Amino acid sequence: MENNKERKRKLTSASGKPYFENEDSQTVGPRGPILLQDFILHEKMAHFNRERIPERVVHAKGTGAYGTFTVTNDITAYTKAKLFSKVGNQCRLLIRFSTVGGEKGSADSERDPRGFAVKFYTEDGNWDLVGNNTPVFFVKDPKKFSDFIHTQKRDPRTNLKSPTMMWDFWSLNPESLHQVLILMSDRGTPFSYRHMHGFGSHTFSMINADNKLVYVKFHFKTQQGIQNFSAQEADNMRTVDMDQAQRDLVEAIDRKEFPKWDLKIQVMTPEEAQQFRFNPFDLTKIWPHAEFPLIDVGTMELNEIPSNYFAEVEQSAFAPAHVVDGISYSPDKMLQGRLLSYPDAHRYRLGVNYEQIPVNKCPYLVNNYERDGLMRVDGNGGSSPNYFPNSFDDIYADENYKQPAEHLHAAVADWYDRNAPGEDDHYTQPGWLYTKALNEQDRKNLVANIVSAMSGISGPKRELIINRQLCHFFRANVELGMGVAAGLGVQIDPKLMQSH
Repeated sequence: MENNKERKRKLTSASGKPYFENEDSQTVGPRGPILLQDFILHEKMAHFNRERIPERVVHAKGTGAYGTFTVTNDITAYTKAKLFSKVGNQCRLLIRFSTVGGEKGSADSERDPRGFAVKFYTEDGNWDLVGNNTPVFFVKDPKKFSDFIHTQKRDPRTNLKSPTMMWDFWSLNPESLHQVLILMSDRGTPFSYRHMHGFGSHTFSMINADNKLVYVKFHFKTQQGIQNFSAQEADNMRTVDMDQAQRDLVEAIDRKEFPKWDLKIQVMTPEEAQQFRFNPFDLTKIWPHAEFPLIDVGTMELNEIPSNYFAEVEQSAFAPAHVVDGISYSPDKMLQGRLLSYPDAHRYRLGVNYEQIPVNKCPYLVNNYERDGLMRVDGNGGSSPNYFPNSFDDIYADENYKQPAEHLHAAVADWYDRNAPGEDDHYTQPGWLYTKALNEQDRKNLVANIVSAMSGISGPKRELIINRQLCHFFRANVELGMGVAAGLGVQIDPKLMQSH
């Protein structure tokens, strides 16, 4: 018999090099930071960032507003960031809300996560907190990101959105289940940007004046209250007003009904992180509020619509790499991948000097030795030296901003399986979501939305994909699995469920 492997094509890089590690990034230990030498990660992300011009490859359609952030509570025990140095401090900010998977002309009421990106213009530089309206995401390693987004875009043959592609990917990646349940609930169709929460989603860190580090998660809680469309209401709105969410925000601010959100944080010490029963750096997981309660920080108010959409919203560029002194990163693999991919996407879409565009420019002093490049508009440093150190200018590296050393708990670099034992519980938290976060009507709507979405699966692999996904639902919650199975006309043996 012909060897099956001989009939298949080896996976290779663009230069033709065969490789195996296509799903897990190379890290220092199973939970450590990603190594720069993982070239396949860079190749996948860099190529993915260049697949669309000039539209954003994700978050293409959005709206923006300026506003203010005011510190209301003292968190100097956790951070030395100047913004939080005293209660009452205030800074200007820009926020961009967006849908994720649709093109620039898509409808605002589509079932989709919503982007929630905030740029704080602080005296220590611009701080970008780039997240979504959900606390988790579909994948937990950046090598998976481009594959996932491809399934949310258009089929390469038909150029149509494909439920088969979506559910095939999700059924093959049970780590997606937590976010899939959120997406398929009514939370997947917010009524407006004003009526939804926002999350930094990733685990970040804060460093205080004593150089003590803690891990943090950021939460924006809407003061307007949560309000969602039902599936039918969202479908109807697409026929009435495809720009409903943008119109709602613009008209509310024009009426001087300024929307507000309360910023809160969760805090976890490094010692707690080592003992936590879930990987605290896993983007598909939450930190339970009962164990890590929300701490009040401040209030965001949106009070100004940009005067020119293209200049100030379309050209805005947010990157989680942009932090300020006192706020830093964590071993969160998805965060570490975004540190590379977001600035890379902006350099491609807007040019290497994208941070000179007024909306992205730090309003305070900027001094460095970067020169030249496409669309340099700031005088290019004039006749001053373009190297460091030198004998002619007075720019110096301030030792007060030196980052403290990080203590890494592993020293073996390898491509660790992101779903190895201890990292493979994909069902406990989705089960919590179904039983604890959703009421009875929410659960009914969730099942109906899943059935509607999965009914679009077609082709010779339809039964395989449906059954594979049903297994994930049953593992999260038997009632959920039975409801979806019944809606899809799949017969389940009750005795099998009793043994389960």
